[in-house]
Amino acid sequence: ALFKTCMGVAPVEYATRWRMRVAAFRLRNGRDTVATVAASLGYLSDAAFGAAFRRVHGISPGQYRRDPLL
Repeated sequence: ALFKTCMGVAPVEYATRWRMRVAAFRLRNGRDTVATVAASLGYLSDAAFGAAFRRVHGISPGQYRRDPLL
């Protein structure tokens, strides 16, 4: 409860958003595949990673990588 009061979100949501920021940076600036980024962030499947990424960013990891204006 204290974490949520201080940060404005639950710890799990905060961790997910942080992981998705790391993923977004790596997708945009690196040469790693989506699968490699997903595995490095602890996701057991590309589908689970893609769903989490889409929930946070509103688009798929592949779309994010391809569109430089996002």
